[in-house]
Amino acid sequence: MLRKVALATLCVAAFLAGCAAPPDKPEREGFEPDGGEATGKESIRPGTDTGPAVLALLDEARGAAKAGNLNTAQLQLERALRIEPDNPVLWHYMAKLRLHESRWKEARSLAAKSNTLAGADKRLQADNWRIIAHARQGMGDERGARDAQATARALQPQ
Repeated sequence: MLRKVALATLCVAAFLAGCAAPPDKPEREGFEPDGGEATGKESIRPGTDTGPAVLALLDEARGAAKAGNLNTAQLQLERALRIEPDNPVLWHYMAKLRLHESRWKEARSLAAKSNTLAGADKRLQADNWRIIAHARQGMGDERGARDAQATARALQPQ
């Protein structure tokens, strides 16, 4: 049991890290906004226009997730979204949290919402498409997962 808790905590910490999945095979993604070092890729981080209250809530969400308290992490993200509902990175983080919880349809929808707000941020769009690929794979839609992964690869900055 302790091993499962430790593994879940590690997954959530990586989830908060914003780690990107390899382009050819969907894997569970990280969540922490200032991570990404494990994959050697840049993580998705809040934009410079993100307010200090939202940044503080993200820090609290990250700390809660690292401690294994996913409910608190979710609540902090929801509070941040009430403050900045048009912030695509917040929707992205919530999608990653849902992905980690195997809530496939919600993860897919939240990543799509992030994409509608992402503007010209191709890196964010690509990461959202990887989330969609994971969600589709989790739902048993292998073709949809491959298509979403191909879209992610096409968007990935070179």
